Amino acid sequence: MGSFGANGRSTSKMPDAMAVQVTIYLNEADQWHHRPLHMEILRYLRSENVYAATAIHCVAGFLGRHQVETAHLVEAGGKLPVIIIFVDTDEHVNRVLPTLKEMASHRLIVRENVVLEQGNLE
Repeated sequence: MGSFGANGRSTSKMPDAMAVQVTIYLNEADQWHHRPLHMEILRYLRSENVYAATAIHCVAGFLGRHQVETAHLVEAGGKLPVIIIFVDTDEHVNRVLPTLKEMASHRLIVRENVVLEQGNLE
């Protein structure tokens, strides 16, 4: 039997919704058709109606076992990391991943099954 809160409503937890989160590791210098790759990926994801996506410009990091780049070395050629994270259903992710793999063929793409603690993908 479920417990009840002060308002008399059941406090038993609803099952959490499952989703897929994809993280793409890029750097500022990456391009797609002579445009910044991170912006082109965001445009593509939006055009494919992906639920949520963001590009994060990092202040330090490294890719592919190279040296650590920091914001202090901005004049060194735009090699600071950019991370794109997006979340959607498994079906949606399966549909967009082939194009993303082509666009970022030289970069790391990580796919994870995640639990939506709050909100939904509708």
